[in-house]
Amino acid sequence: MSRPAHRKPGYHKTNKDLFVLTYGALVAQLCKDYEKDEDVNKYLDEMGYGVGTRLVEDFLARSCVRRCHSYSEIVNIIAQVAFKMYLGITPNVTCNNSSRNEFSLILDKNPLVEFVEELPTGRSSLCYCNLLCGIIRGALEMVHLAADVTFLQDRLKGDSVTEIGIKFLKKLDKKNIGRKNEK
Repeated sequence: MSRPAHRKPGYHKTNKDLFVLTYGALVAQLCKDYEKDEDVNKYLDEMGYGVGTRLVEDFLARSCVRRCHSYSEIVNIIAQVAFKMYLGITPNVTCNNSSRNEFSLILDKNPLVEFVEELPTGRSSLCYCNLLCGIIRGALEMVHLAADVTFLQDRLKGDSVTEIGIKFLKKLDKKNIGRKNEK
């Protein structure tokens, strides 16, 4: 039986760079396909939501995290474990209210914009990394937590930091997971 091949040191960086460049091409194509930034933002969020609903199983299997007992614990796991595992960064976490259900992830470095200098001309409302919001929202829903996840600040829009806001709404019923609001 042969030994498993070891990855070369630059392997992870090459995969990350390929992902970042592919993501940039996706956003560029969406900007061509959709006239309004809101439509691009919605598409990226929905795409991220789909990724998040599937990614959570991989995350739980690989990370061996235990059950969390507070929103604060959950957000710290997202920042310290999930972001580190999948993006190689660790955002800072802040709590934004006394109810302790609103938090911010402050990204000093955002790998998705590594090769992006500015938003495309005429696209000032574009949330370039809205995929991340959808991923977080989808993953949280799969563990029965409803949340609003939005970009509060974005360096690509001239802000001093990139900040993702997470507001936990209420615990979801298991039977409602994955269903849209039906009326």
